[in-house]
Amino acid sequence: MQSAAEFRAWMHQEMPSVRVSLHAASGGAYTLSGVNATYLTRLLACPWVTFVDVPSRQAREERPLDNSDLTTNTIAPLHARFPGLTGLGMLVSVKERPFDPADIDFRGRVVAAEASAQATSAHATAMATLIAGGGNSAPSGKGAAWQARLITADFSELMPDDGARLTQTGVSVQNHSYGVAIENYYGLETRAYDAHATQFSQLVHIFSSGNDGDKTSPSGRYAGLAGVANLTGQFKMSKNTLSVGATDGRGNVVPLSSRGPAYDGRVKPELVAYGADGSSDAAALVSGISLLVQQAGKEQLGGILPPASLVKAVLLNSANDTGRPAIDFESGYGQADALGAVQTIRERRFYTSSATQNTERVFTVMVPAGSPELKITLAWHDPAAAPNATQALINDLDLELLRPATKQRWKPWVLSHYPRQDSLALPARRRADRLNNVEQITVAAPAVGVYELHVRGYSVPQGPQAFSIAYEFGETGFAWLNPLVGSIFTPSAAQELRWHWAGAATTARLEYQPEGSSSWQVIHPGFELKSGFSTWTVPNIATAAQLRMVTPTRTYLSETFAIHSPLSLQVGYACPDEALLHWPAVPGATEYQLYGLSATRLEPLRRIRDTVAVLSAAELPLRYFAVAPVLGGKMGERSPSIEYSQQGTGCYVRSFIPRQAVTDTVLLDLEIGTAYGLTSLELERQAPDGSYETIQTLAPVQDLQFALTDPTPYSGLNHYRIRLNTAGGQIFYSSIEAVQYARTGQLLAYPNPVQAGEPLQLITGTTGSIQIQLYDLLGRLVREATATGTINPLDTSGLRSGTYLVRVTPESGPQITQRILVL
Repeated sequence: MQSAAEFRAWMHQEMPSVRVSLHAASGGAYTLSGVNATYLTRLLACPWVTFVDVPSRQAREERPLDNSDLTTNTIAPLHARFPGLTGLGMLVSVKERPFDPADIDFRGRVVAAEASAQATSAHATAMATLIAGGGNSAPSGKGAAWQARLITADFSELMPDDGARLTQTGVSVQNHSYGVAIENYYGLETRAYDAHATQFSQLVHIFSSGNDGDKTSPSGRYAGLAGVANLTGQFKMSKNTLSVGATDGRGNVVPLSSRGPAYDGRVKPELVAYGADGSSDAAALVSGISLLVQQAGKEQLGGILPPASLVKAVLLNSANDTGRPAIDFESGYGQADALGAVQTIRERRFYTSSATQNTERVFTVMVPAGSPELKITLAWHDPAAAPNATQALINDLDLELLRPATKQRWKPWVLSHYPRQDSLALPARRRADRLNNVEQITVAAPAVGVYELHVRGYSVPQGPQAFSIAYEFGETGFAWLNPLVGSIFTPSAAQELRWHWAGAATTARLEYQPEGSSSWQVIHPGFELKSGFSTWTVPNIATAAQLRMVTPTRTYLSETFAIHSPLSLQVGYACPDEALLHWPAVPGATEYQLYGLSATRLEPLRRIRDTVAVLSAAELPLRYFAVAPVLGGKMGERSPSIEYSQQGTGCYVRSFIPRQAVTDTVLLDLEIGTAYGLTSLELERQAPDGSYETIQTLAPVQDLQFALTDPTPYSGLNHYRIRLNTAGGQIFYSSIEAVQYARTGQLLAYPNPVQAGEPLQLITGTTGSIQIQLYDLLGRLVREATATGTINPLDTSGLRSGTYLVRVTPESGPQITQRILVL
């Protein structure tokens, strides 16, 4: 807006009914309320209006997935290699609907946000779990940055959140797993996010690309081209954020994942990650990886957060190529590689600097012998463009690689962005890039020696322009990705094995060895090592085991892993000062590790050789518990956690109920959680004086389910309870259950007295239909009904207070009469 005062005066004169308010997050834009079609035409002709956009479209969550995988993007290998990198001290914002702050996977790590009237969202909770779940509910609940803190933000406002508030709170990554319709233009939200990123230069924004990969853009340069340029929202067109597409477990971009290019031909999405049915999970995983990269960066930079452009350069440079060679509009710069990104930071394979018009910065890299690939990525946060700009790039930097010894030069990979499908599918070629604020050069099998990275300010009208460079040489040799330390396989299940191989084409044999065996058994007699995958049907055993890959020249051993069925933790009893947990035995387990949930995570409590654990009064406040077997000295997989007092088991008693509330034979069913420590059970009935008398005694207690009988109940209402006697002399009681007992040929009426207007329940010991007659004390018939069933209600509305006689005549048998009092 060129002149705010003049615009407001114009609006007051031309459109006095339209409400005008400055939009704080948009950098000079105004929100107008009450604009109709006529007003819109006049507004577009206003000399002080440069662009009109539609605000606050309804955002939608990009579909959540029901599975997770921390191996595809090397998050699990990162956890194994660098156990100290957990996201501790980092804070992530999840922008959509609120996630569930009470989820135990976020225990003690949720930062209070502004109060919201919205209900918690399962989608947002899933995203938060993938980013920073602590694994307290179950191992599958562990996220990438599993000790990071979390805060929620609201996506009803599509403009960026208050950056000062985010950074002051400590947020360094914000996840956006949502979208709107396909939009292909540089709008106010796009511009706002680009400006936001340059102002708050350490804050990383991660967007899902969308789940419209099979759809066609209705507008823009690529309108009508099927299956391209279908990112869901103009805010995803921003230059200084990351959009993430989705792949399956083998790196193939899934059909629903939204494709690029951006509206002006830039590379979008920049990254892909695992998300078999959509891009929400993929974005969440990259948000978690970004937190770990930032944490590693802080360790290298003396506690200072790395610039977001460096995080971006590192993520894109370390990504593993998938799809077409080099860059493309489906997978961008490749499959996110968490381990590779963190190694780039920890080995300080990066530079940061700035450039101005026509200046050149030169950085030296020493390429070691045997490097598979030299890869360099340049990234910078470019100034925001004008709304509706035909091309988003403002400051244009050029990256070039030079080998001084031979004077050989390499330029970055660039894609054709011409609006034809065959052009968009062309492979990348080397040339100067005049469109993107990311440039990447790769050289396969580079010669050993010194190389120079040249960054020149080709066109920098708004300089100086800060930039970041990351580089790597590629990994050589063999590395297992699954199994790893702590890996657990399920017996008889199909398990995908994964590894990394950088070397010549080689045939290998895959074998496994159970613990205690001296021989290796063949899984696969021979396959190409470059495949990186193999599926193994795990034998039906419980043991620790190892794998090995045998090539003609070397053998590669895996870490020892465990094979066992998932454990299920059960409650035997939950008494006021003590509780008992038990679980099925795992063959081959030497002992079990019991865990309890502390203020933030599950902590080891003690090792147990039995399959029973008695929790003391001091341990009960932990409330959530889990257990894992120990096989061959290796920890097996934890059971899902349970809240011990919410499992339907009280103090020994799981259930104690009568088979019928009204009956002519009193039968009660009892189920207990365990017989451990019990010496006897007693069925007790309340006597008329209020005391309890023993009806039946069971000793010893050898079963968990019982059918109990009272052969001599009182006529009418009976109250029962179970008395449980322990070997330690303790006595516990069940809840009290009531049974109405009616002998054959007997009539029970309750409540008696009955309040006029309340139904009178008549219980007979007969079967079949009955005739009910109500007489007053003068012998007059005042009410009559026919009924069938054990309990039959009689309407008392309109009756006067006094004494009445109820007469029931069954189909067969004598009449039964009962006196009642109506109040």
